[in-house]
Amino acid sequence: MRRRSFLPVFAGLLVAASMPPWGWWPLGFVGIAMYGSVAVRRKEKSFSTGSLFAAAWFLPSMAWMWFLTAPGYLVAILIFCVMHGIASYIASKLSTNDNSHRSALIICHSLAEVVRLSFPFGGVPLATLAIGQVSGPLADLAPLMGVIGISTATLYLALTHRKFRAICIVGVLVLLGNTWNSTHSTGRNLNLSIIQGGGEQGTHAVDTNPRVVFDVHMAATKTLQPNQERDAVIWPENAISITNHGLFFDSPEYTEIAQEAKRLNVPFVVGITEDAGPRQFTNAQVVVNIDGSVSGRYDKVRRVPFGEYMPLRPLLKALGAPTDLVPRDARAGDSRGWLDVADTRASVAISWEIFFGGRVNEGIADGATFIINPTNGSSYTWTILQTQQIAASQLRAREQGRDVAQISPTGFSAFIDSSGVVHDRTSISEQHVVERSIQLRSGRTVYSRMGNAVYIWALLIAFAWLARRRARAFRIGAS
Repeated sequence: MRRRSFLPVFAGLLVAASMPPWGWWPLGFVGIAMYGSVAVRRKEKSFSTGSLFAAAWFLPSMAWMWFLTAPGYLVAILIFCVMHGIASYIASKLSTNDNSHRSALIICHSLAEVVRLSFPFGGVPLATLAIGQVSGPLADLAPLMGVIGISTATLYLALTHRKFRAICIVGVLVLLGNTWNSTHSTGRNLNLSIIQGGGEQGTHAVDTNPRVVFDVHMAATKTLQPNQERDAVIWPENAISITNHGLFFDSPEYTEIAQEAKRLNVPFVVGITEDAGPRQFTNAQVVVNIDGSVSGRYDKVRRVPFGEYMPLRPLLKALGAPTDLVPRDARAGDSRGWLDVADTRASVAISWEIFFGGRVNEGIADGATFIINPTNGSSYTWTILQTQQIAASQLRAREQGRDVAQISPTGFSAFIDSSGVVHDRTSISEQHVVERSIQLRSGRTVYSRMGNAVYIWALLIAFAWLARRRARAFRIGAS
């Protein structure tokens, strides 16, 4: 019994090891294949097998949540274990033999990963199978099929009994995604300077003087000298916090930013938070032009549960949870995800939003030529979340055929080109200014035009087909 419990746990740990920051992507296939063998042999224990596998997969690879909310971390892991336990159980009920059981495992676990993109609390799409494959060849599927396609292909290659056919099918798709994504260069480059102010990890906004955060970013910015080839300066999320119940436009921070924009003769894209009453605040990215005008604003739409708003606040408070770490809830924005910067359009995904392909795709659909991901990972100890966010930026770059600029106050900041290659990644906690020329691109990939819906429907149709075949087999057996 111990051996039977050990195998799915060990398989899950192998999948966890394929995730950043470890990133040993081949182990993802090994772990899933090992789990599949156990699941097929232990049909009568399918729920516990799937749950143990998921627990070992998510406990290490989502440990970053512990520093955000320990109760939330445990609840999220429990929910994900139940999801994959149910997937394993349903797969066992849909199967008529070992081969059909493997097919059912592919489809059911793919659907479990689809559910994680939107549930609970709007979705927690970290430690996905796609993130674990970002450094492997399956990442080439991103412009064709996105995260759902990569996750399904990973399960397909690891679990199917027809390996040669699977390798041929996926291989052709990988070759296609690697050589063609239907996007092209506009013939123009953009020279960007991104500012990482530096500072200690594991800090919370309620314990930090917001002026200190502003000052370290301003100090780094003042090291820049005017340069005719520079097109814009970008600051990270939450770099400017207005806490006196006023507006950014009326603050001394605005005046200093406007002065720097004039001195360097380029627009600034800066992350601000403003009070929105006693119980709410806003989290936005704004463009400050050379003349001091504020020409664009994007308010974050997808908020971080337990980080920017507190789900079930009354209940958690009654249970003694530290709800005071998020004393007010962020007010969700409702605008399209883009800003016009230096005579071009940028798709903007603030922090958490970079994990959601649809948020980035919204700006691309409206004509964006590159992607900005201003973020703030200073609340998290270790680098699990930060490395997975870099991986998510790599996936978004591949999905959309666009360069990405990721900017964080304490790291990681980096540029990712449209092929998913990471350039100039900073270190954690250092103060650093990174300047790079990025390529502006136009056109839309297959994934950008189709989105996730078509692949979700394909999985649902495959599930219905398996259910129908199982029902037919049952009727024939009964007769």
